[in-house]
Amino acid sequence: MAAVSSKMLTYEDVMKDVLSGNLKPVYLLMGVENYYIDRITEAIIEKALPEEDRDFNMHVFYGGDTDINSVINAAQSFPMGAERSLVIIKEAQDLKGLEDIAYYLQNPQTSTILIIVYKNGTVDGRKKFVSQISSLGVVFESAKVSEAQLPGLIRTYAREKGVSIDEKSVSLIAESIGPDLVRLYGELDKLFLALPENIPVSPELVEKNIGISKDFNFFELQNALVEKNSRKAFQIVRYFEKNPKANPIQATLPMLFRFYSNLMMAYYAPQKTIDGIASYLGMRDWQVKKNIYPAMKAYSARKVLGIIGEIKKADEKSKGVGGANISHGDILKQLIAYILE
Repeated sequence: MAAVSSKMLTYEDVMKDVLSGNLKPVYLLMGVENYYIDRITEAIIEKALPEEDRDFNMHVFYGGDTDINSVINAAQSFPMGAERSLVIIKEAQDLKGLEDIAYYLQNPQTSTILIIVYKNGTVDGRKKFVSQISSLGVVFESAKVSEAQLPGLIRTYAREKGVSIDEKSVSLIAESIGPDLVRLYGELDKLFLALPENIPVSPELVEKNIGISKDFNFFELQNALVEKNSRKAFQIVRYFEKNPKANPIQATLPMLFRFYSNLMMAYYAPQKTIDGIASYLGMRDWQVKKNIYPAMKAYSARKVLGIIGEIKKADEKSKGVGGANISHGDILKQLIAYILE
């Protein structure tokens, strides 16, 4: 997986140590992908303290509601009737004076495990306490997962669960849910639990259990736009209009923006082969072959630039900017009409 630390630790590396009971005195878990941070935190809690010991020996602080001295005092305390105590700073990005944790790290309490949860960003690696944690324990940066990585993550997760899944289902799930790992794994768990024994995942089962239509979804809309199939594209848009909860414009516009942004970048690839474009965009060959490469033949770079501008305008209209009084369905229809003209 893409999440790495300053020691180049992967998510799997950290979890392997934790699950084997090799716990460190301090963890700095930071980055923009919350899923990995949450899973590591949960695993440490499970391994560090039995549930019956947590009332007196697990201390949870929230950065915006506490101060660094309270955290340090808790970390320096001895456990009560347990082998360890656990101190967790959630929302550490909001804790004033966080860098003063360096004083505690000069002589950390051996019976304490300190977890610093710093989400939606990273700490400057030049700060003293970061290098101290790197020496004493684990500094883990949870990087955002790219769309190109999603099919691989879905296949791996299915394999770990002993589930067979075809490529169309993988693509359908990846394209429809996107790089929201909390939702992605939640939906996969729901799908796998509902799966009949020894039955592989199919697009029909995805549609039934996740609520993604195999015929009317962003994946199929993108295909219709690449093929310039106006009839199919507007069928899908009308379906979106009738099912706004399952297909909100707030999800459709960012996906369109990503696709046409990638298409725009493809024109600047040094090598215009499928392999060359895939390498330049950080995508898999099959993704470029299926969508980007044929779209480069269907749209000029100038047209794509105009489309990106229209997507931005549609986004502003959907948010009511400029006093626009138009339904989300009509906004999307106007945008698709522009794309296909």
